[in-house]
Amino acid sequence: MGFGKEIMLSKSRFLAGHQCPLRLWHQCYNPQLASEVSTVQQAMFDAGHEVGVLATHLFPEGRLIEEDYLHHREAVEATREAINDPSIPVLFEAAFVYDDVRIRADILERRDDGRWNLIEVKSSTSVKGVYVLDVAIQYYVLQGAGLDIASAGIMHINKGYRYDGKELDLKDLFSFSELTKEVISKKEEVSRRIGDLKEMLRAPDPPQVTPSRFCASPYTCEFWRHCTRNVPEFWVLQLNGITKEGLDSLAALGVQDIRDISSSFPLDHIQDRIRGCVIKREEYLSPELGRELRDVAYPVHFLDFETVAPAIPRYPGTRPYHSIPFQWSDHILHRDGSIKHREYLSDEDSDPREEFARSLVQDLGQGGSIFSYTLYEKRVIEELAEHLPRLSGRLRAVLGRFKDLHSLIKSFFYNPRFYGSFSLKSVLPALVPDMKYEDLAIQEGNQASLEYLRMIGPSTPPMEKQEIKKALQGYCGQDTFAMVKIREELLRRLQGAKGIS
Repeated sequence: MGFGKEIMLSKSRFLAGHQCPLRLWHQCYNPQLASEVSTVQQAMFDAGHEVGVLATHLFPEGRLIEEDYLHHREAVEATREAINDPSIPVLFEAAFVYDDVRIRADILERRDDGRWNLIEVKSSTSVKGVYVLDVAIQYYVLQGAGLDIASAGIMHINKGYRYDGKELDLKDLFSFSELTKEVISKKEEVSRRIGDLKEMLRAPDPPQVTPSRFCASPYTCEFWRHCTRNVPEFWVLQLNGITKEGLDSLAALGVQDIRDISSSFPLDHIQDRIRGCVIKREEYLSPELGRELRDVAYPVHFLDFETVAPAIPRYPGTRPYHSIPFQWSDHILHRDGSIKHREYLSDEDSDPREEFARSLVQDLGQGGSIFSYTLYEKRVIEELAEHLPRLSGRLRAVLGRFKDLHSLIKSFFYNPRFYGSFSLKSVLPALVPDMKYEDLAIQEGNQASLEYLRMIGPSTPPMEKQEIKKALQGYCGQDTFAMVKIREELLRRLQGAKGIS
């Protein structure tokens, strides 16, 4: 497997090793253990690439170093030639190697004094902590390779930009955050960290790392499934809301299984409830849940929205990452027990908000309780009310009718098969095992957003558009019918519970 051999690092490998040395080890020696990149993850990568390409349009005279990542040596040579050509003011994807670390710089801008500006492009709307290290490793390599860097920073999306519906104003869409001082201050840390990672990779055995919350921060590790394959069924990480300090304390005590947590260990009331349910292998069921579930006005609506939030604004008046609702599903329970289903789905590439809102207020009518899973739907309606003044009164009138099923379950119920999560995807299989998201073509919200964009895209064939439309309707409809069945099952259990009416 090549243990002990000097491994070439890259920026991404350096950042992976900083997050977790075992992640870097697996990237170098066991890449086959990684989970496949999901369609949602790939879409996020593609969106980031789209933003990166758009940023280069701010420098129309720039030169792209075209050699790909598999031909780094050739890319370094092409970069050297471009740097020596003073007629080229900007380089994109310039390639360098120093101290056995290779990088590609998003944008290098030549200054009149012969120095350079380093610009890393990110699709976020702010500078995250990891971005400083991202730029710092590039700064380290560039300086080592002989470039004099005058400034270094992040070009990111300006969240305050509002699209006028005409041509994108790239100078307003992007913001630049100067990080030169922070980057310079990390030079010694970067050098030391590179040495540590190289030494780790020369060792005959992988580093011993216990999976924890850092595995998903700042990036989700592709080896998570492999590293957690042998954790206990009731792992301590399932303690809802457990802090890093709490996890560290449990690790110091050698506790991995919730059932082994001492009764004297400090837990909040929900964590203590989880612990008790897991140890006793029984549910927690509060009578208050029954009162809340029965306290409804008919017809009872079970409502769910799907939204899309493109990094680059798509419609007039929208901002970067502006949530645009494009679909709703409503299962309606009448007093006689009958259930009807209504839905809306925009299938054209035009701003769907007004049509969405008009169809929604007509569907919800003047009365009846509205169950949603979390209060996200309320927040969307509040935004719609601000955007659509002519519908504002009718939209705001429904806000007082909402009941949050997620909050009720979290407050008054727990089943050990939730495994610490109160999400709909965790609650449903524990209470209604016959309803499975695995049977659907679309299985989660991010995937629904991605498929929606594909459906309204100009290059998608009509037959495929219809297939996507059907899949979207099936997914959103499952979410609302799931709430119907969960409430029904909880009421059944409450009815059967001794002393609970």
